[in-house]
Amino acid sequence: MATAGAPAGSGRTITTNIPARLDRLPWSRWHWTIVIGLGTVWILDGLEVTVVGNIAGRLSEPGSGLPISSGQVTGIAAALYVAGACVGALFWGRLTDRFGRKNLFMITLAVYLAATALTAVSFDVWWFLLFRFFTGFGIGGEYAAINSAIDELIPAEYRGRVDLIINGSFWLGAVGGSLLSIPALNTDIFPANVGWRLTFALGSVLALVILLVRRHVPESPRWLLIHGRDEEAEEIVTSIEQKVEAEQGRPLARPEGELTIHQRSSVTFMEIARTVFAKYRRRSILGFSLFIGQAFLYNAITFGFGAILTKFFDVPSGKTGYYFAVIAVGNFCGPLLLGKLFDTVGRRVMISSTYLLSGVLLFGTAWLFDRGSLDAVTMTACWCAVLFFASAGASSAYLTVSEVFPMETRAMSIAFFYALGTAAGGISGPLLFADLTDSGKVGDTVLAFQIGAGLMCAAGLVAAFLAVNAERRSLEDIARPLTAADSKPRETAGSGPASPAAGSAPA
Repeated sequence: MATAGAPAGSGRTITTNIPARLDRLPWSRWHWTIVIGLGTVWILDGLEVTVVGNIAGRLSEPGSGLPISSGQVTGIAAALYVAGACVGALFWGRLTDRFGRKNLFMITLAVYLAATALTAVSFDVWWFLLFRFFTGFGIGGEYAAINSAIDELIPAEYRGRVDLIINGSFWLGAVGGSLLSIPALNTDIFPANVGWRLTFALGSVLALVILLVRRHVPESPRWLLIHGRDEEAEEIVTSIEQKVEAEQGRPLARPEGELTIHQRSSVTFMEIARTVFAKYRRRSILGFSLFIGQAFLYNAITFGFGAILTKFFDVPSGKTGYYFAVIAVGNFCGPLLLGKLFDTVGRRVMISSTYLLSGVLLFGTAWLFDRGSLDAVTMTACWCAVLFFASAGASSAYLTVSEVFPMETRAMSIAFFYALGTAAGGISGPLLFADLTDSGKVGDTVLAFQIGAGLMCAAGLVAAFLAVNAERRSLEDIARPLTAADSKPRETAGSGPASPAAGSAPA
């Protein structure tokens, strides 16, 4: 319910309980539609990144149709994809806060679809590199729009595990990309200049299917409230409540707490800068640390793992997909099995421990690799252990920056930290790692492992001191909206120990 405290029009003051109504909802089939409609894009991202890493060897071979080297694929093309994602996050993130979550997560997916299709018809190196950039440009916008929508639509009690599992679904795409690359690179099935193109074409087809499903995901009622569209927000929330009540067969619990806000159409860059760098300085340090650590580790290793297998363990380029599928499963199991603990044990303990454990295990892997104690199988097993924890930690970076800043700056904050953190680790990582692995020297690859491990451990220590105890708390309690008119903290169903809710939530 929203009540106006001023004449209709821009700049009204309203009191509403819509955030509390969303947070007190039990888990339902409607929430699963949100998970499916919004979460499936990470599968595409995982498919993209993994396919490129696995086809690098084939693209650089004679007859592929492109005069490109393996280093250009795993280095330049990878860096351009990440650079496109950084630029896209900033560009689309600002528009997401201004024009709405739904508008932008439809547009950015369409950009991804078109760019991937055009990658499939590459006829020269410059064309391939250009549309790797624009594919990343679309994906970068997805990060801001999707994470904003997820946090604003999912009840506080389940927000942590759902956010982690959705971001972790990247690795389901990685499994698909790894397995897909095996027949695609088999020249007995497809010619050398056709198979790799089909993998990109499939990505476009999947994006089209997701685009059709996503039409049914509503705009964020929280965003609508702040932008003067409270009647639409009321209609959406009422419709959700009716669906959940019909499924549960009983009335919903009474929502607790109201929020008074001054509606406005936009927030200036100066206000965003003051909020992020002055009011929430410690949270900004936390966000940068988490993103830089995970970005270097993942973008360096994800793009380069296939090259390590072929160069150091003599694994044929057409077989690397099997190994990568195994570590991708380990990656997805991390958020899936540990996600609930982020809502129960708490953010600070889980974020710091997953970063620290992954860093320590990676140092151990580097030591074993340097001693020559590993083969392709045991190396893969070590990476499974490292990335089980690292994946949960990396997903928590997106969760953290999407919930610890005010509503009006949410998408831009996600975009900002993703772009700067990923630019530091995600662009330099692939370029540096490609040079180190191309050298063929064990010591160079060990150095890359140690740098990634050190950054993960450093981020874990920062989280131990600065992480916010956001578990089971309403977004409005974690960071007051800039438009909030009342200074008294809201009491919501998500601000203290969560009461049992009916329904079956993600494990």
